[in-house]
Amino acid sequence: MKKRADEGLAFLLKYENVAWYEKGVVQILDRRIYPIRIEYVICHTYQEVAQAIADMVTQSGGPYTAAYMGMVLAAYQAVETGQKDIYSYLKEAAFTLSHARPTTSAKMEKVVNGSLNKAKEYIDKDCTGSELVEALFEYALAQLNINYRKHDFIAKYLADHIPQNGTIMTQCFAETIIGTLLRECQKRENSIHLICAETRPYFQGARLTASVAEDMGADVTVITDNMPGYVLNKKHVDLFTSAADVITMDGHIVNKIGTFQIALCANYWNIPYFVTGTPNLAHSVIDTVTIEERDPQETNKSLGVRTTLPGVKGYYPAFDITPPKLCSGVVTDRGVFSPYDLASYFKAPAPNLGDDL
Repeated sequence: MKKRADEGLAFLLKYENVAWYEKGVVQILDRRIYPIRIEYVICHTYQEVAQAIADMVTQSGGPYTAAYMGMVLAAYQAVETGQKDIYSYLKEAAFTLSHARPTTSAKMEKVVNGSLNKAKEYIDKDCTGSELVEALFEYALAQLNINYRKHDFIAKYLADHIPQNGTIMTQCFAETIIGTLLRECQKRENSIHLICAETRPYFQGARLTASVAEDMGADVTVITDNMPGYVLNKKHVDLFTSAADVITMDGHIVNKIGTFQIALCANYWNIPYFVTGTPNLAHSVIDTVTIEERDPQETNKSLGVRTTLPGVKGYYPAFDITPPKLCSGVVTDRGVFSPYDLASYFKAPAPNLGDDL
């Protein structure tokens, strides 16, 4: 890999600041407290990586990077502990990592299975020592590069829909697409304005999306989660966009809770909503998706400080579902598609990602 695709992006999007394997451990930037403090959770086993994913130490695209690095760590564990059947050990690790959170397990399986297949190539050649660990690390880096470069194409297609000096509203933290979109708009000399809903209870919009925008020199404003309906019209927002944890083949969008209500408000004000991501063949219809419900007590806190009396109940579904009729288009690395015709994505030519991977 001659050139890294995270070049020029914000601190939060650098590979080492998402999740990184080195010398028998995986370090994961703790996004639960960034940018208040910059701290890393150090994982000594793949099980600890899976737990970090479950605990939302990292989220959005972060768990996929963590899973790649978790598979490298699993190989290191297998070598260090002298496992007789390394492939079975890695297969178990792949399952544990991919099922750390239920809603994204099908998408996560693609990540870990890629690492598993790469491992099998080396195991079949009796390469089961440090060479195997190094191979999985290099594979992880190459996959990160591919993913970031795909987001470059997504950013170009999304930028085509943003007018000069336009205003966009985001939801939660769309990870790499936020950085690549800002980078693309800067290339076009389009000084866009971002409005970020704070995204309680973890404040990903306020702490993560806004931090990336500020880090890259973009104009950014944070609003509370109950303001979008009014602000969309008041601030003349041109476009609402979000990423997606799942885009089902029947056009439903599963994303951080709150996306549906912003999409409803955008529809009322005739503002387009473009979702970014890839349709998921593992989910032909929305009924196949499990919506994760997290610890209800998390909604009774704000950055660790309790905001209700002890007897007050909470409820925390982590995601909601936006129907296809509220979506103006699904922006992918292969173009923009109607949510009612996502099969066309798989017929479209894949982008040329370069030959230096």
